[in-house]
Amino acid sequence: MSTNQNNDTVLTSLPPVPTNKLQAQAIEIRGHRVNWQSYLQGQMIQPQDFEVIREFDLARTPDARKQVLDRRGNECAKTFISLMTRISKEQTVRYVLTAVDDLLTEDPQRTQLFSDTSNKKRPSPWIGFMNMLNRNDKFIVHQASRIIAKLACWGKERMSSQDLNYYLNWIKTQLSNENLNEPKQFQSTEQGPLLGMPQLPKDAFTSAELTDFVQSILSCLQMMLRIPEYRVTFFEMDGVNSLLAVLYTKCGFQLQYQTIFCLWLLSFTPEIANGMTKYNPVPILADVLGEAAKEKVTRIVLATFRNLIEKPEEADTVKVYSLAMIHCKVLKNLEILEARQFADEDITNDVEYLSTHLSECLQDLSSFDEYSSELKSRRLEWSPVHKSEKFWRENATRLNEKNYELLKILTGLMETCHDPDILAVATHDIGEYVRHYPRGKKVIEQLGIKQLVMQLLCHENSQVKYNALIAVQKLMVHNWEYLGKQLTSG
Repeated sequence: MSTNQNNDTVLTSLPPVPTNKLQAQAIEIRGHRVNWQSYLQGQMIQPQDFEVIREFDLARTPDARKQVLDRRGNECAKTFISLMTRISKEQTVRYVLTAVDDLLTEDPQRTQLFSDTSNKKRPSPWIGFMNMLNRNDKFIVHQASRIIAKLACWGKERMSSQDLNYYLNWIKTQLSNENLNEPKQFQSTEQGPLLGMPQLPKDAFTSAELTDFVQSILSCLQMMLRIPEYRVTFFEMDGVNSLLAVLYTKCGFQLQYQTIFCLWLLSFTPEIANGMTKYNPVPILADVLGEAAKEKVTRIVLATFRNLIEKPEEADTVKVYSLAMIHCKVLKNLEILEARQFADEDITNDVEYLSTHLSECLQDLSSFDEYSSELKSRRLEWSPVHKSEKFWRENATRLNEKNYELLKILTGLMETCHDPDILAVATHDIGEYVRHYPRGKKVIEQLGIKQLVMQLLCHENSQVKYNALIAVQKLMVHNWEYLGKQLTSG
């Protein structure tokens, strides 16, 4: 064997059948030959690093690598970090990162090797890999993000608040990439990506590559959210919003599964399950359940629904979720699922649990509960409660509760919704509120709703225009009952 052949390397490591381009690239990179001798001769690496990487590379099977790592594990970790800081060639950086990712995958306890190399200059094992997130090469970013998640989750050391915020915000930024066509109504409440936060260029991907990359990022997040303290940080940075935004892009089943898996993990923490009500997750999850073609997607949606009922510590929160599921016709979907045969017992058990729970809730459902749930789902339809004289007579004042919470939802719908049916129902309800609550006119003016109703008088849809006209008439008349009698007698 020649000297050049000795120095050329072939890294072989459990090559799976690739399911996407990133995995295919990893297999190709494992077969890449790096001439470390040239790096040594050019004084780009230290003799010690050359010796270590050459011995590691010659160990071409998992067992052989284990023997090297058992003897020189800490040296190998130091060499890998050193190589990343000294070498800029993308192909070689790809190779090094793939080697690190493989050795961690083969044995998660090897994360300790990188923790042991930490010192005052490099206080945490993932810092060197975080620098790789700034690279434009998507494969390098993909591998670096995987390594960071493994070091942060499999090792004994937990990320500091600063590092955790940086990494999770980076994940959020990738999920909100404009190429995902994120709907405006579900955009983050922040003003934009954090200053200095690396984000790959818009033209860095084809559509298929973007999907592969997002799957990779979600895999990292799935790993991170298994750690309770990481969940809290992600939730507090509006992480739920970024996950729902992915679901609203009508993504494929794999992205659906991974995204909902993240929501499921978040819902294990009671305070997060309580706080998730403000994001209104049930409607989109119900849509996914109704359309799911893959059993694993069905399973994870049902598991998430069950968590949203079992994990919250506040009874009102459980009621909100339960009513939302009823309004979004989850019971009907459960009936369909009950008629099917599933090999997975978890699905059968969750279907039975949810069916029993929601059926009991349905028996205790008041007309106001039904109305409130429908309104909070933002999916108004001409259900009987809207046109019930008795309902409005008894419940109009309840729209004032919780600082006019329901009125504000109606306001938001009239401001942002484009569905003519929803707009028509919303304007109708405003008219009924004013009609049955003497002080309603003043409240409507204070909340700016009157102006919104007036604007809908010019709507292109005749149904919206008609209900807006009726609502305006009710706003203008002080004694509606008197007017009604006069019209009847006339």
